[in-house]
Amino acid sequence: MADRRQMNLNLFILSSGHHEAAWRHPESTPEHMFESDFYLGLARAAEAAALDAVFLADIPKLDANIEFNAAGRLDPLLTLATIAGGTERIGLIATASTTYSYPWQLARALSTLDHLSRGRAAWNIVTTDSPDAARNFGLDGNPDAALRYERAEAFIEAVEALWDSWDDDAVVLDRAGGRYVDPTRIHHPNIAGPHAKVAGALTTPRPPQGHPVLVQAGSSDHGRVFAARHAEAIFTAQQRIEDAQAFYRDVKSRAFDLGRNPAHIKILPGLSPFIGGTEEEARRLEREFNDLTIPAFGLMQLKDFAYVDLDDLDLDAPVPIEAFGDAGDVTNNKKSRTQVYADIVRREKPTLRQLLHKLAGARGHRVVAGTPEQIADTMTDWFDNHAADGFNVMPPYLPGGFDVFAETVIPILRRRGLFRAGYEGTTLREHLGLPRPGKP
Repeated sequence: MADRRQMNLNLFILSSGHHEAAWRHPESTPEHMFESDFYLGLARAAEAAALDAVFLADIPKLDANIEFNAAGRLDPLLTLATIAGGTERIGLIATASTTYSYPWQLARALSTLDHLSRGRAAWNIVTTDSPDAARNFGLDGNPDAALRYERAEAFIEAVEALWDSWDDDAVVLDRAGGRYVDPTRIHHPNIAGPHAKVAGALTTPRPPQGHPVLVQAGSSDHGRVFAARHAEAIFTAQQRIEDAQAFYRDVKSRAFDLGRNPAHIKILPGLSPFIGGTEEEARRLEREFNDLTIPAFGLMQLKDFAYVDLDDLDLDAPVPIEAFGDAGDVTNNKKSRTQVYADIVRREKPTLRQLLHKLAGARGHRVVAGTPEQIADTMTDWFDNHAADGFNVMPPYLPGGFDVFAETVIPILRRRGLFRAGYEGTTLREHLGLPRPGKP
């Protein structure tokens, strides 16, 4: 039992919870979601449960549907820096875009977070497909997916060169001799490509982890190629175990073909659990949340995530698969979240109301309602059958939704030998079982 493969678990913190109506439910606390104590409390609870990390998503725009949801968000890096000062072991995963950042600026920010947290930082790499975000940065629109990922490749190369711009032994701290650093151990990248231009070294020594952990979210064709080449953890959305297994095999085999160790890529699907003392109690709780949804919000979510406009469709009419365009083709994988939604429509043939309720819980990630034992069974099934290396836990409401998960599901996983009783290391790389990168 002691040698059994162990799950990796993150807490995905999102406003007052991952269900779109969480803010309306009395078990959530949207009035506190812009306060540091809200995030510190959640991070400390995750740390007490020995989770690998907390994760903050981001998109640099104000949601169009904010009228109907507590959808504002704080800057991830600044929020995680606050969390770093109030925790000791929990990893800190920040989302930042390669389309709307500069390599030097972001490399320094992430290095700073890694230093301040003593080796707990990670970067969730996104390329951002949002016309509204583009306009916030003075642009008329986004580059297409191929160009965004081409820029992301150059961006990663520049950021890693900057993290490596100081050798591990550059700081000599020779007080007697009056030498703080050996300048021959500091290197200037001098990168001048079409997508990334960087001249000088960082102002920080090499990060404690060598490189903060690289995380990627998305399952499109471009995303899979990028993840196989760079990612050390992958956040993904699958509804069925067979789809998750296919994704798992595909990405791990691509990584192996590139000469990488597949064990050094952790695939972590999203899981949003409604937990009750009985299955019926859990399902009743899920219905309570679904009954609080506002259809206008769900329809705008469809536009945002899947580029599908169903405003003129009656709520109790079947959703036409044709509305999803080429994503209705099961072999298409250009836009991963659109494909998840299209697969639900093709498989379950829901009415629009049913589809909106299906997506309300976690925007296409898997929602499970059941007893703690049933939630643990689902996680064990996916983990043991190579559909996941662990999970991005997405509580439907916060903070209580995570509290009940930590108090009831985590102990079951521990009894099964699937999750550690406490931390064995201090850095996020150690939590994830990842090597510290050496200098090239």
